[in-house]
Amino acid sequence: MPVISAAVCPHPPLLVPEIATGAAADLDDLRAACLTALTPLAAADRLVVVGSGAPARYAADAAGSLTPYGVPFQVGTGTPTLPLSLTIGAWLLNQSKAADVPRSYYAVAPDETPANCLALGKQLADSSDRVALLIMGDGSARRSEHSPVHLHPRAELFDSTVAAALQLADTATLAALDPDLATELHAAGRAPWQVLAATSGLTGNLLYHAAPYGVGYLVASWT
Repeated sequence: MPVISAAVCPHPPLLVPEIATGAAADLDDLRAACLTALTPLAAADRLVVVGSGAPARYAADAAGSLTPYGVPFQVGTGTPTLPLSLTIGAWLLNQSKAADVPRSYYAVAPDETPANCLALGKQLADSSDRVALLIMGDGSARRSEHSPVHLHPRAELFDSTVAAALQLADTATLAALDPDLATELHAAGRAPWQVLAATSGLTGNLLYHAAPYGVGYLVASWT
């Protein structure tokens, strides 16, 4: 059965209000967009969270820690093993209507080839269950002079291209994203987005696209 829905969200630690503290309100619109995108996932039989990190598959009870970001905050129980992208994905799911859907996690290498990302996407869809995807990934971290990495002239166009593809559920454009350019632009979402590119038959809806801290954040819902 094909994937029945998908959500695309970014993974800045500041999404977690306990980390953002006094600046938490700055990302209220982003948090709201993420929760809106997650709502359709509640209809699935099984949910797969995909984000960048050292390649691995994690079970539903996997844990992640945000202690490196200044707050002794943990998602899940046990020894934290999830990378940041999947930790934020788990945190978002736990706030959403999809919190109780059985889940698993996949980390894909930031430099994974497009072909292998597409192959993983097809593998995830090859199920008799109604599967939903939560795709975690930031856009370029070079969107302004205040970015974590200095401004790059191609960063805004790259993110706008991804935003348009997410709005149109344009899998061909996502599949064609250049890994080398994405690396140059520090766009952590490239590989997870290309896992999403293996889906078919869904309608896109872009819910958020901005770069409040010089990093491109994109939220979309595919149903």
